[in-house]
Amino acid sequence: MISQLTGIIILRDDPYIIISVHDVGYKILASSAVLRLVQIGETSTIFTYTCVREDALELYGFVTYADLKLFELLITVSGIGPKTAIGVFSLGTSSDILSAIATGNVAFFSAVPRLGKKNAQKIIIELKNKIGATGDLDVIGKSEEIEDVLSALQSFGFSAKEVSVALAEINADGKTTEQKIRLALKYLGK
Repeated sequence: MISQLTGIIILRDDPYIIISVHDVGYKILASSAVLRLVQIGETSTIFTYTCVREDALELYGFVTYADLKLFELLITVSGIGPKTAIGVFSLGTSSDILSAIATGNVAFFSAVPRLGKKNAQKIIIELKNKIGATGDLDVIGKSEEIEDVLSALQSFGFSAKEVSVALAEINADGKTTEQKIRLALKYLGK
């Protein structure tokens, strides 16, 4: 697999760049950080992820190895492919992405085209422990009513994480606290 290329940037056609390495041009779908930093004619080093599919061989490029590792972590989430994951990098830096995971910021990920609320929540749920975040999972926001539901369900022995996942999965819009508790209990009882 191709994991890093050093060469001269010969073309920039957002969101792609072409880097010439020993007279061979490699087309790379680049993160926004790469696109901001590269200049045509300059020598650059790009860390790459090689995606091999039945109908394509694609390269995804990053400025740092840490960005590449975060990208690889994102694509471990079921339903998140390389194009969607690279789209996450268009929203901000890797520290912005890590912060959004740690704080449960669903709106941050929902801003990516083709990435709905459910997949945004899935990213947060699946990656929060992998990045070493602390604190309870908050994919639903904290209001006094939600705190009441959380407290009630925790008294039944469910963890804050289980309750947050249940509340994210049920359609609780416009429901009373009691109805939210019933729906969450039904979901958790599956």
